[in-house]
Amino acid sequence: MNNDLAIFQKYFPETTTEYCYKLWKEYQFKFKITRPRQSKLGDYCYRRDRGHQITVNANLNPYSFLVTYIHEVAHLQTFKKYGNKPEPHGKEWKRYFRETFQPLLQPAILPIELLNPLIDYLKNPAATTQGAKPLMIALRQFDTNIEEGTIVLTSLQAGENFELNGRIFTKGELRRTRFLCTDHKNGKRYVVSSNALVKKV
Repeated sequence: MNNDLAIFQKYFPETTTEYCYKLWKEYQFKFKITRPRQSKLGDYCYRRDRGHQITVNANLNPYSFLVTYIHEVAHLQTFKKYGNKPEPHGKEWKRYFRETFQPLLQPAILPIELLNPLIDYLKNPAATTQGAKPLMIALRQFDTNIEEGTIVLTSLQAGENFELNGRIFTKGELRRTRFLCTDHKNGKRYVVSSNALVKKV
């Protein structure tokens, strides 16, 4: 078996593997699967000496992995066509995101419980799926590594304490799609995604 194809088969939904593999073959970018990152699910970058690179977090469920991958491929497509001129998540990127996802938007390929919120999201995709609550809820149905007692940060009240990655925070005010939270250990404030999975303490 082709080793490259085997990697795609490991991380993507089975019905999308061939399509996503063809995108990689077509655009010839370096594809890295990385350790989990709190700040992002994936990214795209271009360097003249290294070419195009896309990374995606290894701990994502197959459908979250797919959405993140297509998101980043759309960045690559936008850069190849327009360079750095457009806004990072402007109309050009939105169009490529929609168009690249289009062949997969059918019940034979994606589960119906994911398909409808994904179609709605793609009408005007945001910079991050973290801010698209219906889509995030749909994607979370496919998570298999959620610890017992874990809840979504939005379900806590302001001023309540929670644990995230072994650290204790107090939930603060909402800033767009993230909450400004205070770290108990150092007193510093950090933004935490409103859809982050945390433990109430």
